Amino acid sequence: MAKERYQNPVVGDQINLRLFSYNSNNFADFQEIEKVDVYYLDPEEVTAENPEGRRLVESFDGAAVVAEDTGRYSLAVSLEQDKYVIGKYVDVWVVRVNSEEPAGNIEQVFDVYPALWYTTPMPIVYDFNFYFQPNKFRKGSKQYLIIEIRPNVPTAGDLRKYYENLAIVSDLKISIEQRCGDCLSQEADLRLIVDKVSVDYREKRFGYYQFDTEELNCGIYDVWFQLDFGGNRYISDKQQIQIYD
Repeated sequence: MAKERYQNPVVGDQINLRLFSYNSNNFADFQEIEKVDVYYLDPEEVTAENPEGRRLVESFDGAAVVAEDTGRYSLAVSLEQDKYVIGKYVDVWVVRVNSEEPAGNIEQVFDVYPALWYTTPMPIVYDFNFYFQPNKFRKGSKQYLIIEIRPNVPTAGDLRKYYENLAIVSDLKISIEQRCGDCLSQEADLRLIVDKVSVDYREKRFGYYQFDTEELNCGIYDVWFQLDFGGNRYISDKQQIQIYD
């Protein structure tokens, strides 16, 4: 499974480098993405002319970029061992808005981390708490639910950091089911509108799921989350979302 740029990728992983483009507060497509260059910020290459030590690692033609939807782009990059090392990188997207304007550069960053090893005589025994916002939506709105994963562990720094890193790289799923309201179906499977859908947009301990209420009835909905790692499965308590007129 590919990781997102803020999911602590390590050498050997595949990472999705994403770019979102807007025009006047709406998603909008570029006329063209010419290429994407990935640079390593190499401490050995720092000079007065190159203060960040940028060293080109890989260059991708615009044809390698996938347009997932209007204004939403992704580029799959394999962090191969002979090309990538632990450290900080800059991905430079060379884009053209229209034929009348010259191409411009959009720069983003990501880090490649060391592999996370942890040994213990005991299995993973701690738990996680899940928080999300907002919990009320006006019918017809379409916006992202922000999901936060907090390890419920002792406050010892190394242990907490370890569990936070587990949460970052683990697969997060969301389920939503209508609880009450008009036109409530008697069949449980028809009340389930989102069934264990992966939350793909991740940033450290946060996940982002776009919730579209346009085709949903007003009422109360249950929402819960699932996290899998280390042979364990963590399923949150059911919490509520309200859709109202």
